[in-house]
Amino acid sequence: MIEIRNLHKSFGKNHVLRGVNLDIETGATLVIIGRSGCGKSVLIKHIVGLLKPDQGDIKVEGMVVNQLNTEELYQLRKKFGFLFQGAALFDSMTVGENIALALVESKDKIPQPEIDRRVDEKLELVGLPDAKNLKPAELSGGMKKRVGLARALITDPDYILYDEPTTGLDPIMSDSIDHLIKELTEKLKVTSVVVTHDMYSVKNVAHHVAMMHEGIIYFVGTPAELVNSDDPIIQEFIQRTEV
Repeated sequence: MIEIRNLHKSFGKNHVLRGVNLDIETGATLVIIGRSGCGKSVLIKHIVGLLKPDQGDIKVEGMVVNQLNTEELYQLRKKFGFLFQGAALFDSMTVGENIALALVESKDKIPQPEIDRRVDEKLELVGLPDAKNLKPAELSGGMKKRVGLARALITDPDYILYDEPTTGLDPIMSDSIDHLIKELTEKLKVTSVVVTHDMYSVKNVAHHVAMMHEGIIYFVGTPAELVNSDDPIIQEFIQRTEV
């Protein structure tokens, strides 16, 4: 379980997180929504210690992330996979090399045959078994997302964080990525946190949804409860995103 309590974060004069409180249940998919710039991506970067809060705590399985030392944080991050916006692939590397990076740089000295086996396994999981030797420039936008997801899965994480996984994709490819997220959550029994502004993704993958507004968690509930809410701020957001 992930517990976030009274989380504050400012960048200069911009007070982005203003007391975020949120529980993320083990084994479920939580989708975090909100307008651009509301702090969704900033929030999930705190969960893995990429950012440190000005105030408040993030607990993962009882460990306070913002109080861990470097080695403890390294061990914690093994539990996480992170799909960045735009997939963030290295153009000079092949697909296989991109996916294997975390294993190659691991302190655990993993043998190359085991690395190759895991890369092949993850490419099969995301539906790209023949893409290992391709370069990112040879991939479509949807394929890049899938490769980024394979890289996020390479350490067999307990948690996967998705930062805008369908941004820049056409509706058909967005549906395909949503289906893959749902399938992997169920098949691998992982906890998934999806940051998006796409209401279609909310309906497709979420067990629970949290809406951020003005630096706090404004709403937590099921997708049905969100859609049926008569709150004007929620309804305005839904109408804007479904246009």
